[in-house]
Amino acid sequence: MTHPLLAPSRGLQEFATSERCFITELLNHSSRPDVSLARARVLPGVTTELHALDVEETYVIEAGGGMIEVGGDRFRVRPGDSVRIPEGTSQRIDNDGAVDLVFLCLCRPRFRAEGYVSLESPRT
Repeated sequence: MTHPLLAPSRGLQEFATSERCFITELLNHSSRPDVSLARARVLPGVTTELHALDVEETYVIEAGGGMIEVGGDRFRVRPGDSVRIPEGTSQRIDNDGAVDLVFLCLCRPRFRAEGYVSLESPRT
């Protein structure tokens, strides 16, 4: 029997996304509807898909660096930086470095796939 204070682990497995990055969900469980936490990894030379979420998101850069675009504003990020992305705001990040760009993604309330909106035209 699971303890009511425990959010069961689904394992820490990284998976590729259509957003052009890799995600490891550290915390995303219905028992914690107020928050989720994931680690994202973007390969060198890759720009993630322009998108918006129906939740507020904060990136905390752990390794690497690049250019982030939030609501049309572009600026450089590096390890230790954090960026707040308001709900519904366009965003993407470009790894223009030589090593993987790794950052935490804190969402409030928790991330749900149906809250993700691509803002790019479909590729043909």
